[in-house]
Amino acid sequence: MPNAPQPTSTLVTGGAGFIGSAVVRELLRRTDGPVVVLDALTYAGGRDNLPDDPRVVLVEADVADPAAVAHAFAAHAPARVLHLAAESHVDRSIDGPLAFVRTNVVGTATLLEAARAHHAGLEGAPRRAFRFVHVSTDEVFGSLGDEGAFTPASPYDPRSPYSASKAGSDHLARAWQHTFGLPVVVTNCSNNYGPRQHPEKLIPHMVLRALAGDPLPVYGRGLNVRDWLHVDDHARGLVDAALHGAPGATYLFGGGAERTNLDVVRTLCALLDDRQPEGAPHEELVAFVTDRPGHDHRYAIDASSAKAGLGWAPARTFEEGLAETVDWYLAHADWVRRRVGAEGLRRLGTVGGGASGGASGAGGAA
Repeated sequence: MPNAPQPTSTLVTGGAGFIGSAVVRELLRRTDGPVVVLDALTYAGGRDNLPDDPRVVLVEADVADPAAVAHAFAAHAPARVLHLAAESHVDRSIDGPLAFVRTNVVGTATLLEAARAHHAGLEGAPRRAFRFVHVSTDEVFGSLGDEGAFTPASPYDPRSPYSASKAGSDHLARAWQHTFGLPVVVTNCSNNYGPRQHPEKLIPHMVLRALAGDPLPVYGRGLNVRDWLHVDDHARGLVDAALHGAPGATYLFGGGAERTNLDVVRTLCALLDDRQPEGAPHEELVAFVTDRPGHDHRYAIDASSAKAGLGWAPARTFEEGLAETVDWYLAHADWVRRRVGAEGLRRLGTVGGGASGGASGAGGAA
C-alpha cells in the first residue's frame, strides 16, 4: 500500500500513572505525532497527571479488554507501543494477588495479540520501525546479597505476587518476539521516585506522614537496599528504547544510587527539617514495624546494557532529585488529597508469612 499514511502516533498503556505520565511528557518533547494514552484510570492514575496538550489522546480502557485494546490499535494505528499498564505495589499484591495476575499477565497477553495483528498489517519503513517496549522491574530477578548487580543475563527468581506476575509478562513478551516476530524490547528498572508518585510508595508516603506528624513506619530495621532512579531519567531511557532499541534486546535502567530504606527516610527527614522546621526533628517519628512478608534484601542494577545500547545515562543525582521531589509534594497539596482519599495513609500487605527479605518501588513502610 504505497499511498497508506505513515503511522506517527505512540500508544502508551498506563500513561496516566506515575511513570507513564513522565513517558508521555518525554514523548511530547521528542516526537511529533499524537500520544495515545490507554489507561483504566484506577486509583494509581488520573487525568491530572497528564499534560494539557492537544496531542495527548486519552482512551479510558482496561488493557485486559480485548475489544477495547483492538479498537485503540484500529483507531490510532500506532508507530510504536510502550506498555506500562500494571498493578505495581507489592503490599497490594500480598493482599489481593489475582488482580495482579489479571492486569499484568492477562493484560500483557491481550496487548501483545493486538500489537501482533497491527504489526502484521504494516509494510516497509513503518513495519521496520515498529517497536513494542515492555516495561518491567528489577524485582523479577529476586534478591541480591551484599555484592553484585542485576544484568540482562540474571536468572529470574521472583519472590512476591507482584514480581511473579511481572516475570510472567516478561516471558510472554519475549515469546511473542521469538514465536511471532513481534519486535519486542524488554526493559527492567530500579526503584523510581519523583513527582506524581502515588502516596502508597515509600518516598511520598514518608513525606506526607512526616508532615502530618504521624509515625514513619520502617519495615524491620530498615536495612533493605534499593537503587534509586529519577522517573524523568527512566522516561528518557524508555523513549530511547522505543525509538532506537534493537528488537529482542533487554535494557536495564538504574540510578547508581543504592541506599538502605532507613538512609532514605533519614535523608527525607533532614530535608523536611530544613523546609518545615516547626516539625523538627522529623527523624524522631521513625518507628520500626514488623517486616513485610518475603521482603528481599537488596536490589542493584548494572545499567551498562542501556549505556552501551542506547547511549543512556541518568542525569540527576539522588540528592538533587530527592530535594526536588520533596518540594513538589509540598507544593501540590491538592493533588495529594485527591490521591489519599478515604483510604488514608495506611499500611497494606500484612497478611501471609515467610522469611523476611523487599520490593522495588517499595511502598508504605519500606
